[in-house]
Amino acid sequence: MSKFIYRMQNILNLKEKLEEQAKMAYSTQLKVVADAEARKTELLSQRAYFEEVGIRLRLDDLDLLKIKENKDDVRAMDDLIRAQEKVIRRERIELEERRKRFEEVMKERKAQDKLKEHAFEQFLRDENAAESKQIDELTSYKYGAAGKAIKKG
Repeated sequence: MSKFIYRMQNILNLKEKLEEQAKMAYSTQLKVVADAEARKTELLSQRAYFEEVGIRLRLDDLDLLKIKENKDDVRAMDDLIRAQEKVIRRERIELEERRKRFEEVMKERKAQDKLKEHAFEQFLRDENAAESKQIDELTSYKYGAAGKAIKKG
């Protein structure tokens, strides 16, 4: 039996590498999104802390300067939170693009796998046909030679 050689193996290898790269890019972007969301959670926590400080400042001796600074801190945190939400939206859009690219590359690789599978099945059919032909030739030779020997005798 001869060895199966897929003539487009180099293309399949390339598709597999592209799929691996797309998978890595997707997972990297997933981490970026998770980090951005964690940063937003930190900012929300800091904002809650500043609000708590503001409540304590209003309950204690009224120090208008500290209260104003606290309100400024809360507003600054609100600005940072809004900016972080924009970052998260942008990173999620990028994540979605990378996910689509990964799916596209995966489909291309799977198509190449199917082509290889079909080529292998054809190879097996050809090998079986060649083997059957060889068996038929051997059988006809054997019985053909035996038939000639009987006629001579």
